[in-house]
Amino acid sequence: MSQPSWLDPELATLTADRFSDPAWIFERKFDGERCLAFRDGGHLRLMTRNQQQVTGTYPEIAEALRTQDASDFIMDGEVVAFDGDETSFSRLQHRLGVRDPGPALRAEVPAYIYLFDVLWADGRDVRSRPLLERKAVLRDLLSWRDPLRFAEHRDRDGEAYYREACRLGWEGLIAKRADSPYRPGRNRDWLKFKCLNGQEFVIGGYTDPRGSRVGFGALLLGYYDVDGRLRYAGKVGTGFDGCTGSSPGSSPRSGSASGPPTGNCATPASRACAGTRTRPTSCASSPEGNTTARPGVLITPRSAATQPLHPM
Repeated sequence: MSQPSWLDPELATLTADRFSDPAWIFERKFDGERCLAFRDGGHLRLMTRNQQQVTGTYPEIAEALRTQDASDFIMDGEVVAFDGDETSFSRLQHRLGVRDPGPALRAEVPAYIYLFDVLWADGRDVRSRPLLERKAVLRDLLSWRDPLRFAEHRDRDGEAYYREACRLGWEGLIAKRADSPYRPGRNRDWLKFKCLNGQEFVIGGYTDPRGSRVGFGALLLGYYDVDGRLRYAGKVGTGFDGCTGSSPGSSPRSGSASGPPTGNCATPASRACAGTRTRPTSCASSPEGNTTARPGVLITPRSAATQPLHPM
């Protein structure tokens, strides 16, 4: 049987449930780029889940797979870069879209691939086999040395492992049904346990409401940098109840002033930070998702609560 040119990857479903179950295994969720590795004899391709070829973007991974004794496989994994001990997509972005990166960039941002499944091996489609059998096949196919890494798992204590993952600063866990076949597309055989890392922001202003909204449209948020300067982080327009959005006592409209919303705006010529400034006397916390900020950009912003701003 000839190797197919493409197989759709399996995708995990986000869940708020956290559980332990002997019928499930639990793997680390990596903060990187999903990648399928196709090798058919001397021909090797690294493909994203959107069928973009990235073989030239990660030459160290491609070379490591080309030199393996196994020469007929399709594997599923995640390409990562590290910031200290943690995988970091922001670090990996330095490699994204760079064809044939030079020695300096490869040394500055080395790439690794964590492989967690195999779809095809030695002329056979193995997707119908149970997950734990496929992982055993995967482990035996390769010689495991950097940049190739086998994605280990735990088969019990999912809740305890989730707490440990969040304490260590991981993205979270992927829970997988141990006896499940590999099924393309999103399903509930794979579940995402995301760590809920939040950040606290200063409310520096607001935008006017649109449509059916009353009170204000979005909050303009900032944060204090290491030098104590108030920096513009971005805006957030969800997560408010009717009282927060319209009540004079809780609205950011109280104490409005003219001028820019915070001490710095990353895009002053655009409408991104246009709005009415307020005195920074309140803060908004965003406990859901991985909400972080760099100047002018909020990652997964969602406002959940406001409270008085404590003096620095």
